[in-house]
Amino acid sequence: MNIPGLIDENVREMDEQYRAYEGIVSAEDIEKLMKLYKIGKGPLSLALGFGEITITRYLSGQIPSKEYSDVIKAALTSPAYMKKKLNENKERIAPAAYNKAINAVVQLESIFAVSDQMLRVISYLFKRMEEVTPLMLQKLLYFTQGVSFVLNGKSMFSENCQAWVHGPVYPEVYNMFRDFKYNPIEDERFVIFEGAENQLNEDECRVIDLVADSFGLYSGKVLEKITHEERPWSSARKGYGNDIPSNEMITMESIEAYYIEKNAAYDFSSVEGLRTYIEDVLQRKR
Repeated sequence: MNIPGLIDENVREMDEQYRAYEGIVSAEDIEKLMKLYKIGKGPLSLALGFGEITITRYLSGQIPSKEYSDVIKAALTSPAYMKKKLNENKERIAPAAYNKAINAVVQLESIFAVSDQMLRVISYLFKRMEEVTPLMLQKLLYFTQGVSFVLNGKSMFSENCQAWVHGPVYPEVYNMFRDFKYNPIEDERFVIFEGAENQLNEDECRVIDLVADSFGLYSGKVLEKITHEERPWSSARKGYGNDIPSNEMITMESIEAYYIEKNAAYDFSSVEGLRTYIEDVLQRKR
C-alpha cells in the first residue's frame, strides 16, 4: 500500500541528495536571490539570460542544469556578477524591475567595503547570538580582536577601530548597519554570506565562542561601559571631552598589550576567566 505523503517525502529527500551531490541550487536558494535583489520570477529569468518562465519552472520543482545552476549561484554570491547580468540584459527587463534590482546591488556592494575575514566573523556572531544590535556588534568585534591576540597571537581581522564617544567603532561596519540604529540587526542582505563562517578555522571559532559566551551576555550599553574602562579606548580619547567626537585610531598594538596584560591576571582562555574580568570591570565602574 502506497502512502502519498511518504512517497512525496522520499522524492523530496532524493531530490535534495541529488542537488547536494551535483552542487545544484535549491528552490530556497532561488527565493533568496529574488529577495536579495527585490526582483520577481520573470524579470530574474530575463536578467540572468534565461527564458522568461525558467525560474518559475525551477521553483515548481524542475531541477536546473549545472550550467544554469552555476549562473544562479554566481548571482547569489556576487553583487558584481549580478550587476553585470542586469546590464547585459537591461533591454529585456522592465525599467521599474531593473531600477529596483540595480539599487539592491548598490546597497549590497557597500558590504564588501570590509575584508572577507571580517564578514566571516560577523556571520559567525550572527549565528551564535539570538539578536545583535549595531552597538553590541561593534563591541563584540573589538573584544574578539583582543581575545584573538591572547589566544592565537595575532589579530582576528585587518580592520582598525576608532575611539568614538560610545566606545570602539569599526567605521566600515558602522556604515553597513547604521540604519538599524539601536534595534536588532535583521538584514536580508546577509543571506549572501550564509555559510561564510565555515571558512573560519577551529582556533578562530574558539575565540568567537568565548566572546559570545561571556561578553555576549550583556547589552550594547553595558559593553560600551566596559570599553570605557579599558586603556586602549581611554588612551586614544585622551584630550577629548566626554561628548566630543573623535576618529582617533585605537591601535592594534594597544589592544594586544592590554589584553595580554589582563590575561595574565584572569586567564582569557576560559569563559570563567572572561566573566570574572567583566564582573570586576563593572564593579569598578560602579
